[in-house]
Amino acid sequence: MSAVPTGVVLDVPLAGLGTIGLAELTDRAGLLTRIDRKYVVPRSELDAVLGDLDPGVRVLDIDGVRSGAYESVYFDTPELTSFLMAAHPRRRRFKIRTRTYVDSAQSYLEVKTRGGRGVTVKDRLPYPIDDRATLTTEGRRYTDTVLDEADITGAEGQDLVPTLTTRYRRTTLFLPESSSRATIDTGLSWSTVRRGSTPQLRLDRPGLSIVETKSGSRASAVDRILWAHGHRPATISKYGTGLAALRSDLPDNKWAPVLRRYFR
Repeated sequence: MSAVPTGVVLDVPLAGLGTIGLAELTDRAGLLTRIDRKYVVPRSELDAVLGDLDPGVRVLDIDGVRSGAYESVYFDTPELTSFLMAAHPRRRRFKIRTRTYVDSAQSYLEVKTRGGRGVTVKDRLPYPIDDRATLTTEGRRYTDTVLDEADITGAEGQDLVPTLTTRYRRTTLFLPESSSRATIDTGLSWSTVRRGSTPQLRLDRPGLSIVETKSGSRASAVDRILWAHGHRPATISKYGTGLAALRSDLPDNKWAPVLRRYFR
């Protein structure tokens, strides 16, 4: 398995917080209906944000690991249909990836669809970890079924090939007062997939973190702390922004502010 960036361990700023297991987190903060907000925070400013967390906030702990390594491989058509649907953007669109939880050696095939009402749905299937960089016959059958049921077009009859790999470390926080959660991604790395004579491109941003809050209709305490420190929600997608940052020939207007400030 490819190495996942070690990132910056958050044990020190989070050392005083209690922990929560995955089953309890899922039960108490499933958040089927939620508002997601993403923030790009320089790593040099992250500790100050975390230092203002309420002592009751708890950190996800899985078998003693509080900062898990993630690897995602994104699949797209040769014409980058999925990317272009997001870049322009299209209301009805899709995203296909395998997500691997490196520490537990578990992998899933995930298909994310956004329908006409703007609601995002994620379907996923347990997937052989050795096949995470390929779309197997079963994987393609599953992908086609999900897209067909969601009435999402654009991939039918076309090859789906690995396009981009992302690697990072994720820390998950549970906020008991609002039954919400937040994730902190560090050690961010993107790389394109080498095909034929096309060289592989890689981008590492160890000095950045991406914080995502997942709450109900009201902003969470983490949102309010970020606002107090001068951070505002940003339009960023690990797939779309990462690919646009690596390839100057692709449209990037949707992510231009983030690209100018943090990636170029």
